[in-house]
Amino acid sequence: MSLSKFNTTIVNSRWKYILLGILIMMLLGTVYSYSIFRVELQNELKVGLAESGMPYMFALAFYALFMLLSGKHIERFQPRNTIIIGGLLVSLGWILSSFATNIFLLTIAYGCISGAGVGIAYGVLMNVIAKWFPDKKGIASGLVLVGFGLSPLITAPLARTLVENYGVMRTFLVLGAGFGILIPLMALPFKYPENEAVYNYKNKKNHFRISKEIPLVEMIRTRTFKGIYLNFIIGTMVGLTMIGMTTNVGIDHFELDASMVTGLMALFAIFNGVGRPIFGLISDHFSPRHAMILSYLMIMAAAIAIISLENSSIVYIVTFSIFWLNLGGWLAIAPTSTLKFFGMKNYSENYGLVFTAYGIGAIVGVSTSGVILDYLGSYIYVFYYIIVLCLIGISITHRYIHNEPQIE
Repeated sequence: MSLSKFNTTIVNSRWKYILLGILIMMLLGTVYSYSIFRVELQNELKVGLAESGMPYMFALAFYALFMLLSGKHIERFQPRNTIIIGGLLVSLGWILSSFATNIFLLTIAYGCISGAGVGIAYGVLMNVIAKWFPDKKGIASGLVLVGFGLSPLITAPLARTLVENYGVMRTFLVLGAGFGILIPLMALPFKYPENEAVYNYKNKKNHFRISKEIPLVEMIRTRTFKGIYLNFIIGTMVGLTMIGMTTNVGIDHFELDASMVTGLMALFAIFNGVGRPIFGLISDHFSPRHAMILSYLMIMAAAIAIISLENSSIVYIVTFSIFWLNLGGWLAIAPTSTLKFFGMKNYSENYGLVFTAYGIGAIVGVSTSGVILDYLGSYIYVFYYIIVLCLIGISITHRYIHNEPQIE
């Protein structure tokens, strides 16, 4: 077989990793369906609203933490083995959750064990995809992340049906067993490219230039890293704040029927999913800088529309579709920016650190918007706050994000 045919075969065969990655991410993203279990858990474990949220908060925290901790070690092992380990930890966490007799045991099982598994599997999936698609960093990562974003749309109805028929604890057991079978099976084909053929093929065809390979210690010293990190915090603050307020704003501010608002969640989830490949594509074909500024401008336009236009279902649907689209977008912009500016060699470790911005954004965004609502008593002031955050983000982008990493 000629080199050209060999390279073409490799390039064509790599798309299977996208499909399998989407399916695995969809299973990992079931962690976002925790709200389906929350009311039942409050009754089952006799806890209040604040306590019942602990497993979910710890799941997100351990998810981010183990992406960081495992990033340095991912490439020491075959990706299939690492995905299997992550999948089995997710499975173990869900199965142990079914035997939890109090909220603290559930937090350890669902939050710590399962969350750690999600972080490990998520990190290695992103690493494998980045290696197989050096020429399509953004769109490839974005496509795989569609699975994570659309997971609640697919898994939440299944979880709800199981809870209604079998109860919440047995549902944990059934889903955990399913994860323990499906994730390892889908992980088996995963491997890193065995040689540089895929890179050479695409470089020759599209004149693609490999990014500089910058290790973690050097990355931290760059202005570019500071720009990506601060922007990811702001993008997450805005996105998670708006997503967390979607139902309340629809019912209290727009005065829409609760059933209508609940029904629209499926539409918003779709926008959250498709935002990932869309902004990944923009980052690929233009630049992360363009993608960041476009996202901020779209969010500002949506916030201004809510402030200035009369309340209507159309305004609500359009603006919150934009908010959900852009949260998905930032989850593609951040990894693509990390790859483009700092290279593939240290990507797992580098993006593990960048992803901690997601956790900071979640905590700061939700808490500050809550304070604004408590003291000022109107959602309108939250939208002014969102506009200010976007203006800060645009300023940071102009100052810190350029075509090459800038070392201070």
